[in-house]
Amino acid sequence: MKLRLRSLAVLPLCAALSACDMVVLNPAGDVAAQQRDLLVTSTWLMLLIIVPVMALTVIFAWRYRHNNREARYEPDWHHSMRLELVIWSMPLLIIICLGALTWLGSHLLDPYRPLDRIAPGKEIPEDTRTLQIEVVALDWKWLFIYPQYGVATVNEMTVPVNQPLSLRITASSVMNTFYAPHLAGMIYAMPSMETRLHGVLNSPGESEGFSANYSGAGFSGMKFKMRSVSDNEFQRWVGMTRAAQQSLTRDAYLQLAKPSEREPVRYFSAVDRQLFDAIVGMCVEPGKMCTHDMMAIDERGGLGMAGIYNVARRSGDQPRAVFGADHSHVIGICAAPVVRTFEDDLLPQVDRSPLRGAGLPRPAPSRSGSLLADAVDSSSAR
Repeated sequence: MKLRLRSLAVLPLCAALSACDMVVLNPAGDVAAQQRDLLVTSTWLMLLIIVPVMALTVIFAWRYRHNNREARYEPDWHHSMRLELVIWSMPLLIIICLGALTWLGSHLLDPYRPLDRIAPGKEIPEDTRTLQIEVVALDWKWLFIYPQYGVATVNEMTVPVNQPLSLRITASSVMNTFYAPHLAGMIYAMPSMETRLHGVLNSPGESEGFSANYSGAGFSGMKFKMRSVSDNEFQRWVGMTRAAQQSLTRDAYLQLAKPSEREPVRYFSAVDRQLFDAIVGMCVEPGKMCTHDMMAIDERGGLGMAGIYNVARRSGDQPRAVFGADHSHVIGICAAPVVRTFEDDLLPQVDRSPLRGAGLPRPAPSRSGSLLADAVDSSSAR
């Protein structure tokens, strides 16, 4: 009687679980559906080995138990060619199948690879335009910029059905993971870097996306609403967004990027065209050098004390670091009182009388110390 009552008590839990939406196994986009098929097929292939092994473990334990006198006792048995073929050939075949599926899936479902279809057996029409969306993971909210329409939203991504999507993804401060299960798999959002994701949604509806990488106190509420609508409804949504009161300027972005939790959906009627590139370059603030500019200077040998050791060294007859024109090379830009102690030992002895500047401004005199800016034209140096 007690066992029956316990069984009845479990029924409400089963009924509650029946209302759960298994998003990963029931996606709304073609890319996510292909990822689901890959997951299910791989699982079935592995079960071909796992289930027989588990079943044989129980059978052997039962058949060769201590009190079973009918089991044959063969202590001298050591080899069976048939058994060896079964033990090694079946797992090997499954591993080959899994390897082939993984190789194909890794290339066909590469998030950086543009789509070649929008649904099984349905090619992308020639006149279809890919919708570009720039995604920024903030603390702790999501920013979506639509550069083709000049609008932006917070915590809402609305897209038309059966239109290819191309997402450029980055983060403002710490690493996150962009995950929209109905659209495609997870992909990292990292500061000062850009990742890509291509996908499509094949049916209208509304689902939830979120961050799958812990990023601080507001991580649990870092979710966004993803809506797939018809083309006409998408155009109405764009018109509604363009009628919003706010514009996403650089100053507005700096305020938005400050940490906040469970932000409501917000719309911006206009967006700075260079904002996303500035976010990737971490130079939204006025007067701040972008990271790609810093890397370009470093690649050419550096500027100032940070690159003084690299700039002066030579490989054969050609200098390692080139700055400015092809034949102009920076010797050093630094404060004379600080670097002069290193200069005599580390820098080559160069005749500085024919200096032409090579585009560098003439240093202004200073009471505390003059600014030493030396640039030598390689042709004159020869």
